Amino acid sequence: MKSKTPFSINLKLILLCFFFLLLLILVTRSSFSSSQQPISETHLSNSTSTTQEPQPSTTTPCPSLPLSQTCSKTPPSLANALIHYATTNITPQQTFKEISVSARILAKKSPCNFLVFGLGHDSLMWTSLNHGGRTVFLEEDKSWIEQILERLPTLESYHVEYDTKVHQADQLIKIGMEEDCKVVSDPRFSKCQLALKGFPSEVYDIEWDLIMVDAPTGYHDNAPGRMSAIYTAGLMARNREEGETDVFVHDVDRVVEDKFSKAFLCEGYLTEQEGRIRHFTIPSHRARLGRPFCP
Repeated sequence: MKSKTPFSINLKLILLCFFFLLLLILVTRSSFSSSQQPISETHLSNSTSTTQEPQPSTTTPCPSLPLSQTCSKTPPSLANALIHYATTNITPQQTFKEISVSARILAKKSPCNFLVFGLGHDSLMWTSLNHGGRTVFLEEDKSWIEQILERLPTLESYHVEYDTKVHQADQLIKIGMEEDCKVVSDPRFSKCQLALKGFPSEVYDIEWDLIMVDAPTGYHDNAPGRMSAIYTAGLMARNREEGETDVFVHDVDRVVEDKFSKAFLCEGYLTEQEGRIRHFTIPSHRARLGRPFCP
């Protein structure tokens, strides 16, 4: 998730075009909804009373546009994102194709609840793509949180701690195969050693529609690794009351992310892989009792 090396200008231009396209869609949707509203009210008035006068529209037309269109402000989160990415030389670590995997799901589900393991240069992008929803970031580095929030204070981020190391991965995957780790429950009450129990309570209380695992650090043996994050993301998805959760894991070219995502998010739930990102769609196991941990 973290990166301090500038990426190519081509990716930056693509991201800017992406945001402008999103802005165009939002404005078009707003204009269409506004233009339809007076018709609905008039129809309702005519169908319920022959004496009631139709209420005039309260929508203010844009002075420089045709009367059929209306003014619509750019959402603050999208405006901030456009300004931020237009004035920085640092772009997200994920490639355009990798970002598109989760962006397509956000386009369908937003506004929604989106949990992201990791805080970085792409965080404002994720918040903007989930305009109107709640996007929460979990980060292990306090100083990094301070750096990011100093420039982007509107992001919602929490400091979390991990007690694992990458060199423990082989032992932890064996523990994850034990029966205690196959029981679906709130992670706070799980008996599985892989379940993360120290997050703020609201992280457990919210049903997340999307979860992105792009942290903690996992590129050297003494780093925390993403073993517990991947397991806990899968447990949260299974424990929702109903529906399904889209879970994304980045850096699956690495051994830990590859093995743990297949083992605990399950190859049977794998929807798509693009480059270094995998997309799993995990259904509620509470809505239909008796589901096996993996299909």
